[in-house]
Amino acid sequence: MALYALFIYVFLYAPIALIVFFSFNAGRYAMDWQGFSIQWYGKAFSNPLIVEALTTSLTIASSTAVLSTIFGTLAALGLERTRGLIRQAFDALIYIAIMVPGIVIGIATLIAFVTLFNAINPTIETLLSFRLQMGTWTVIAAHVLFNIAVVCLLVRARLTGMDRSLVEASDDLYATPLGTFRQIVLPLLMPSILAGLLLSFTFSFEDFIIAFFVAGPDVTLPIYVFSSIRRGITPEINAVGTVVLMTSFALLTAAQFLLRAQDRKRPAAD
Repeated sequence: MALYALFIYVFLYAPIALIVFFSFNAGRYAMDWQGFSIQWYGKAFSNPLIVEALTTSLTIASSTAVLSTIFGTLAALGLERTRGLIRQAFDALIYIAIMVPGIVIGIATLIAFVTLFNAINPTIETLLSFRLQMGTWTVIAAHVLFNIAVVCLLVRARLTGMDRSLVEASDDLYATPLGTFRQIVLPLLMPSILAGLLLSFTFSFEDFIIAFFVAGPDVTLPIYVFSSIRRGITPEINAVGTVVLMTSFALLTAAQFLLRAQDRKRPAAD
């Protein structure tokens, strides 16, 4: 079993390791090792097209993370107080949002935006002399849709294991509902909220499929990489891929650390 597990890990991560390794290649060809160099990192991030795509991706990911965290946390708090068929229906919708393939979400949001624009653009153009079109804001809207579900599940998991006696004690001491939430509930939920924020940023930053459908004329970093590799893989693209990989890995590690720290604290609270 250990040998089988080792084979699976090598099969999964060897291609990723090759990308990182050849990003330090001094030669012009991706898979032809000519010596060690970091020149492609400098060339990649002095390329105005890459910088623009990176800026767009960071804007989308940051906005998505903040909005998803706010709405997902509010949804978790609301569902925690809901019972019966209504809660079951919303639970099903949350799980469906996570399980639905990205290409389905991309096509569905594209159709929804096109239908909406066709319905309201004539009126807007007549009154305000401009038209709504695809762009950064449509990518943010599409990413928020599925990231809300991720945040909601993380926060609800923490709410389920939270010690209710702390809230009851706060009520007994005549704290207001807002005071109880600010001083008791929010600090206990903060690790899950921060983990949801980091995961939402990561999923949005590295997404290609959904952004490809609804980005319009704007170009995110994954879309730029996809367009570039059709002309051949270069060490410059390997360098960009390595930066994206390391960023995602760091954020996922931080999210996992927060969740584990929360689990270690839970028995003490209980």
